[in-house]
Amino acid sequence: MPLIRDARTLRSKAISSLRIAMASFNSYDEDGRVTSVLLHLQHSAEMLLKAVLCQQKANVFDKETGRSLGFERCLRLCQVNHNLTDSEAGVFRAVDALRDAAQHWFIFVSEDLLYMHTRAMVTAFDAYLQRHLETDLNSHIPPRVLPVSTMPPGDFEFLVDREYNLIADLLTPGRRQRDEARARIRSLLAMEAVVHEGVEISETDINRIEKAIKDGKAFGEVFPRLNTVGTETNGEGPTITVHFTKKQGAPVQFIAGDDPAGAAAVREVDLNKKFHTRASDLARKLGLTEPRSLALRRQLEIDEDAACCHVFEYGNMKIPCFSDNARNKMKLAIDGGIDMNDVWLKHGPGRKKKAGVAAA
Repeated sequence: MPLIRDARTLRSKAISSLRIAMASFNSYDEDGRVTSVLLHLQHSAEMLLKAVLCQQKANVFDKETGRSLGFERCLRLCQVNHNLTDSEAGVFRAVDALRDAAQHWFIFVSEDLLYMHTRAMVTAFDAYLQRHLETDLNSHIPPRVLPVSTMPPGDFEFLVDREYNLIADLLTPGRRQRDEARARIRSLLAMEAVVHEGVEISETDINRIEKAIKDGKAFGEVFPRLNTVGTETNGEGPTITVHFTKKQGAPVQFIAGDDPAGAAAVREVDLNKKFHTRASDLARKLGLTEPRSLALRRQLEIDEDAACCHVFEYGNMKIPCFSDNARNKMKLAIDGGIDMNDVWLKHGPGRKKKAGVAAA
């Protein structure tokens, strides 16, 4: 299908921003280089997502405010409805988190890690561009313009472990380099967006991690999410591709945002942001009645899945709310041809409820 006008314009903006990011990366001028790279990488990702949404005739404007949708909302829509893979979404989220930290405060990203994220972004951008917008990067950006490094990319696990040890060294008494150490901690926290949506970076978290590093805690204890990230690298020179992958890590313990617990835990800063959909809205988004949506939730054990459902308590009231994981899981079942009549017979109103919260 030919590209519609808005999709074509947004695609052009996406590629232009990516081209500027590449020029900034390869620049000899270090002043503001990292921030410029991250700002333009993030903008290119957002424009690409909106180009795909426009091409698919999805609404990219908020009905209440009339403003165009933000990055996170566009990312979710593309994941749920337009074949953006979890790996690609993770790369886009990580770049957005790094950009946010650089734009609103300051960070320190090592050259190796900047190169790896930039290359992963180019890989994900090109793949999604080809699938939905009828072109590839080679048609617009010569390979010689893509990010070039004199150092071969290392394994992500090795690089972040090395970064962690460097931070510990910077925090050694007498070094007087605490500001740089905290800026590097902020970068590592932003990188958690590769495997987790809704990453937020607070000074409380940075204080917690700084103390843990000073106390000699191991990397896997302090950054359990990053301990589940790996990379796959193929090719060489300008044609190299980088994919982030998930591997099994240590169990992750979640704590409240104001919990003074130790470092071997991940803070859930805002549960309302993650579990933002009530049962009635979930049913509406899936095109189901509330009773049939409830039956499908029981079939898939959505309410028992901590990544899908959280029960908010307001006095004597208990209100289950759902994350995008719940919607994605249920939509996948529907699109996969699950027999809703059979689901209704097994789990509709009046049938035996499974353990846990099941009320709509």
